[in-house]
Amino acid sequence: MTKAKHSGAFKGHRFPPEIIAYAVWSYFRFSLSLRDVEDLLAARGIIVSYETIRKWVGKFGTKYAASIRRDRPAPSDKWHLDEVVIPVRGRKFWLWRAIDSNGDALDILVQSRRNTRAAKRFFRKLFKQYGRPRVVITDKLGSYSAALKNLAPSIDHRRHKGLNNRSEGSHRPTRRREKIMARFKSPGQAQLFLSVHDQVQTVFRPRRHKLSAPAYRQSRSDAHSIWDDITYVLMAA
Repeated sequence: MTKAKHSGAFKGHRFPPEIIAYAVWSYFRFSLSLRDVEDLLAARGIIVSYETIRKWVGKFGTKYAASIRRDRPAPSDKWHLDEVVIPVRGRKFWLWRAIDSNGDALDILVQSRRNTRAAKRFFRKLFKQYGRPRVVITDKLGSYSAALKNLAPSIDHRRHKGLNNRSEGSHRPTRRREKIMARFKSPGQAQLFLSVHDQVQTVFRPRRHKLSAPAYRQSRSDAHSIWDDITYVLMAA
């Protein structure tokens, strides 16, 4: 079969950009396995293997996430940070996550340590992307205080477990996906998947309980428009 001629980032792919975009969106938007996405496409008469979908997810997921992160509105000036353990092949790694006061994920970083050096590395990554916030809220882990004292002592750092429920709650979707994927196979896989997953969830999962039905429908429509716009940009790249 002769491959269709597609342009931009989709050049050389047999399937149209719309199908690839739908597969990538389905995988990151819902708690689905690669085989689940394969079945969804098959139900629509599109026969593609889950291994091909895996390649699409790896190649295009980061491109969509980078576009979402680049074009999103500036975060609020109050950040919540938290870290949670994720087991990888019998070893303990730490997932560091930052969200703003609106509940939107800023970024994540998977590291093997939970010390001051690891906290500094995460703060530098955040500051480089978003600048410095007015307030940082964390639990009572001393690594946060030591890192901020060295990097940005002027930031208002509030340490209280009860204040950080917003960040701690952001780990729940990760746990669901971790279960479906039978745990992450490597720190690199966890970093790659979660860095995309969080950005897609930020766009497609607004705080529905705070929105009226018309507002939620509009938000959903806007999210799909954002996804389509990114697809068109990738086609022209």
